[in-house]
Amino acid sequence: MKKSPLAPASFPELPAIEGAAFATTNSGMRYKGRDDLFFATFAPETTVAGVFTRNSMPGAPVDWGRRILPSGVARGLVVNAGIANVFTGQAGAETVEQTATAAANVIGCAPEEIYIASTGVIGDAIPTEKITNALPALHNQMRADALNKGADAILTTDTFAKGATATCSLNGETITIAGIAKGSGMIAPDMATMLSFIFTDAAIPANILQILLTEENDRSFNCVTVDSDTSTSDTVLLFATGAKDNSRPIDAGDPGLDEFRIALRQVMQDLAQQVARDGEGATKFITVKVSGAETDKSAKTIALAIANSPLVKTAIAGEDANWGRIVMAVGKSGEPANRDALNISVCGIEIARDGAKLASYNEADIVPLMKGDEIEIAVDVGVGEGTAFAWTCDLTHGYIEINADYRS
Repeated sequence: MKKSPLAPASFPELPAIEGAAFATTNSGMRYKGRDDLFFATFAPETTVAGVFTRNSMPGAPVDWGRRILPSGVARGLVVNAGIANVFTGQAGAETVEQTATAAANVIGCAPEEIYIASTGVIGDAIPTEKITNALPALHNQMRADALNKGADAILTTDTFAKGATATCSLNGETITIAGIAKGSGMIAPDMATMLSFIFTDAAIPANILQILLTEENDRSFNCVTVDSDTSTSDTVLLFATGAKDNSRPIDAGDPGLDEFRIALRQVMQDLAQQVARDGEGATKFITVKVSGAETDKSAKTIALAIANSPLVKTAIAGEDANWGRIVMAVGKSGEPANRDALNISVCGIEIARDGAKLASYNEADIVPLMKGDEIEIAVDVGVGEGTAFAWTCDLTHGYIEINADYRS
C-alpha cells in the first residue's frame, strides 16, 4: 500500500537496549516477501508492565498476558502478524502455550516468563509450527540493534513502521527508552488492532513500572482513535532490563523518576500520534482539544466523541470547517456542556463564542487552512475546569477500500 502522506519523513534510529536482543523472520504463515515474526529476549530479572484491551472478546495472547503479568518478570516476547489468534477456542490457547514453551526452551526459562502477541485476521487458527519451528534459528540470530526490524515485522495494514526513542537521567545514570508500535485501523484503545512494545535499560521494580505505564497510557494510546473500534488484541508492554545501576526507586512518587516519566511519555505519545497518522486512508491528522469541562474525564469523553464522529471526520476530509457537526458531537457525548457558553475554534480561527457564530467570522479565512494536513479543533464547553485532548484522522474512501479488501 502507498505510504500515508502523514508519515514521518524517516524512521528514527533506534538505539540498542542493553539487556535486550531482537530477531525477525518470515514464518510463511500469511505474508510473502516480508518478515512477520518478531522474537525478543531479555536479561534475567527483567521486569515488565502491561495494559491490555478491555474488549470483552480478547484473543488468546491477551488472556495469557493477563495471567502471567502479576509475576512482573519477563525473559522473552514473541509476536506474529497476519493472524490474530482471536475467537479460536481451545486451539488458540494451545498455540499460545506451545509458543511460550518453545521460546522458553531456547532461552532457558519458564514459559510463564514469555509474552505473546498476535495481530491480523480474527477467527483463523494459527499454524503453530510456523512459529515454534522458527524460534531456535531466530534465537541464534539475536542482535541488540535489530529493534527496527521488529517494527516492520509486526505490521498488517500499516503503511509505515513506527518507532520512537528518548533518553533521560535516573539517579545519575543515562537511561535509554525505545519503542515500536503497529496500528492503522480498528483503533480506539480502551485500557487498535494496536500493539506497542517499549524497552528500557532502567532498573525499575514491576509494581512501579506498572503504575508509570498505566498513567502514561492514559495520556497517549488512550487518546488516539481512528474508527472507534477497540481491537480484541490491544496490548502495550514495557520491559525494563535493569542493565543500568540506577538505584531502584521504592515508589512511583520518587522525584528521581520525573525525567523517566517525561521520557516515557514522549515515546508513547510519539507512537500514538504515528498510529493516528497511519489511520487507514488518512489524509489529515486531527488534534481535538477540549476545555471548560466538568472534569478531565468528562473532557476526554467529549474529545473522543468529536474525534470519533464520522460526520466531523468526513467534513475534514472534504476540507469543510462544518462547525455545526462539532456542536452535534459535543451534545451526543452525554457529558455536561453549556450550549450558550460554547466556544469553538478550528485551525486557530475562532468560529463561535457563547453559543453562537461570531459576526466577525469569515469562512474565507479558514478555507486555505483546511487544505493543510494538520487540523486542530478546540472547544470550550463552559461548565468547569476539565481539559483533555484526542488525536485522530479524517475518514476517506480509502478507509472503505482497505477494509472491504482486508481478507482478500
